[in-house]
Amino acid sequence: MFSHVFVSVGDFDRALAFHSAVMDSLGVALRFCERDKPWAGWHSAGNARPFFVICKPYDGRPHDPGNGQMVAFAAPDRLTVRAAHRAALDHGGTCEGPPGLRPRYHANYYGAYFRDPDGNKFCVACHAPEAEGS
Repeated sequence: MFSHVFVSVGDFDRALAFHSAVMDSLGVALRFCERDKPWAGWHSAGNARPFFVICKPYDGRPHDPGNGQMVAFAAPDRLTVRAAHRAALDHGGTCEGPPGLRPRYHANYYGAYFRDPDGNKFCVACHAPEAEGS
């Protein structure tokens, strides 16, 4: 659905550690990391788009997270939603809504919400029914 999503950060090394943990929990591979720019990007399976990229703001001004903006990542199951949320909190993130059903969206919407250390809001969501053993 996306070509790429850029999220600006204030402290690149801190953001890289945070987002690496979350992406690892989702099984998303790091495509590039150039600390001198600084920026890093992860790609979908098969080295295809969409990309998710963290970077310092291009205009050189300080990072400022917008209110009402959010990036949502798809998870294959509810166990992965919980793992990504845990990874986020373990790496300096703050909870914006614990893993759970959100039937106001649809009957099988299982999501978790968090902010990274720079204040950017993220969601990890599974849209499938609960699998056996999850």
